[in-house]
Amino acid sequence: MSKTIVSLFEESAEKFAENTLMWEKRAGSYDPISYKQLRAEVHAFAAWLIEHGVQKGDRIALFAEGCSEWLTAELGMLYTGAVNVPLSIKLNSEEVAFRVKHSGAKILVISRLQLLKLRQEDGNVLSEMKTIICLNPQRNDHIQYPSMRHVLQEGHKLIDTHHTKLWQRIKSIEPNDYANICYTSGTTSDPKGIILTHRNYTANVEQALTLMNIPSYYVSLLILPWDHAFAHTVGLFTFIKLGASIAAVQVGNTAAEALRNIPVNIKEVRPHLLLSVPSLAKNFRKNIESGVAQKGKIAELLFRWGLKVAYTYNNLGFDRGQGWRCMLKPLVALFDKVLFSQVRQQFGGRLQFFIGGGALLDIELQRFFAAIGIPMLQGYGLSEASPVISSNAPQLYKFGSSGQVAKLMELKICDEKGNEVPVGEKGEIVIRGENVMAGYWSNEQATAETIREGWLYTGDLGYMTPDGWLYVLGRFKSLLIADDGEKYSPEGIEEAIVGQSPYIEQCVLYNNQKSYTSAIIVPNREAIKRWLDKENLSPDSHEAHRLVLELISAQIAEYRVGGRYAAMFPNRWIPSALAIVGEAFTEQNGMMNSTLKVVRGKVEKYFANRITQLYTPEGKNILNEENLKAVKNLLR
Repeated sequence: MSKTIVSLFEESAEKFAENTLMWEKRAGSYDPISYKQLRAEVHAFAAWLIEHGVQKGDRIALFAEGCSEWLTAELGMLYTGAVNVPLSIKLNSEEVAFRVKHSGAKILVISRLQLLKLRQEDGNVLSEMKTIICLNPQRNDHIQYPSMRHVLQEGHKLIDTHHTKLWQRIKSIEPNDYANICYTSGTTSDPKGIILTHRNYTANVEQALTLMNIPSYYVSLLILPWDHAFAHTVGLFTFIKLGASIAAVQVGNTAAEALRNIPVNIKEVRPHLLLSVPSLAKNFRKNIESGVAQKGKIAELLFRWGLKVAYTYNNLGFDRGQGWRCMLKPLVALFDKVLFSQVRQQFGGRLQFFIGGGALLDIELQRFFAAIGIPMLQGYGLSEASPVISSNAPQLYKFGSSGQVAKLMELKICDEKGNEVPVGEKGEIVIRGENVMAGYWSNEQATAETIREGWLYTGDLGYMTPDGWLYVLGRFKSLLIADDGEKYSPEGIEEAIVGQSPYIEQCVLYNNQKSYTSAIIVPNREAIKRWLDKENLSPDSHEAHRLVLELISAQIAEYRVGGRYAAMFPNRWIPSALAIVGEAFTEQNGMMNSTLKVVRGKVEKYFANRITQLYTPEGKNILNEENLKAVKNLLR
């Protein structure tokens, strides 16, 4: 059994030498790269790194779009015992700078697009690097750094002279050696670096394979960012373990162009499975329904009828076609042949299922994809767990659940005091296994708070059913969760807003798998009255109420692009909709505890109707009737 990523790859490269590992689009078509070929590139890159002084434990940052050279770079680093610091291509230069400095990385492997972005935004990151290697540069880029192609050419020449040194280094790599430092979004300017070891990843591959198997002939187009632990474990290492193939999305000249390439690439690659997140699932459905609508009203009516029949036949998924519903089987087969098989051609015609990660996928979307014959199998995990914890599987899935817990792992549900609760009761999801991270880089306090006696406290709320299904309900603590599963702590933003705006007394952010963040705002009554006096406005006038709302909105806008505090937080977590309320959060009404901390759950429950309204067009308008009424009452 492979205990390190290096041994996992070596074993697969021997066993599946002639299998295609990577499909990459070059010169207009997808070309194959075998396990044997990529292994030679990995050895060459590792040899070059050793020649240039890379030691075990050194950190190397990787800031690039997914491609064969991305995989070569990461594996090459790991072969030397170095630690990869994979960076999201969504990061700006300031965010990159923090992660590079915090991790202590002195070498940067970067794509041409990200290099050009850093040059445009700020060159400080580049000037502080000891070595920079550029993936896929073009002749007109005027890049003074060595290209990956040049590095590999030199590395191949070094193989003979460095053969012994390379294999000595490989043999020195231990299962508990660090493989990755993956950064969370963080709060203010302090994201946490999740340390994942070689064994964390290989153990999680083993755990994931207790949930489902993947034949070696399978191909997947890896459309998720490769820096994510989900893409790492499921999209890369599990496929490598089984000798299957991975295709990369065609890199465009811009991020938007790469997104436009995805549907084209899907038809070209014809994947057997895809990894997805809810935001992608929604886009896929939107495109499918748009395509059906273009065929006319009759086609649309038939499609709706077919969905209705399939929904009934599938029921909750695990009981598909059982009982009286078995009588619908011929009709389901007819709709599938006439309608849904045509829909599946949009995905190349070979797609068997999706694996859904990130935030929870609502039941309606799960029903939809199962109905058209490509079920989206919801899973659950987090980066600190490498990340797979549970998943539905092709042979057994239940809509609304996060599936069965992987074997070779322990899971319990705990109350706020850390005590295990009976099956069926809600609480925090807590797990233990070899997949649990080594800790947070240079952050002993956060590590101690998250891992206790070997148990990882996930911060997510859920419960187990007696028959083994895990249901994840949302956040147990205060984390915001966007619709693509990304998490963020709101306290820093809330404290900044209250601390820097004289007109806002209290603020609670909300995002539970929504497309944007909202906020409950308690205005500072006295400060606003003073402002009205200064502006010679009567607190009783409708004009004053409107201007107060615009004033509060302007305070929040300071944290958005172009605002005074725009660099403090990622834009997606700044609230886009505001509910102005007159009742403050106090101990008396239960919305603050004895230590004067906001009890977030109580606030959300108390203002549940207002929060719901914030996700409507009317509610998103700062001048909505509820907000005007609240200001009017506040100024009485």
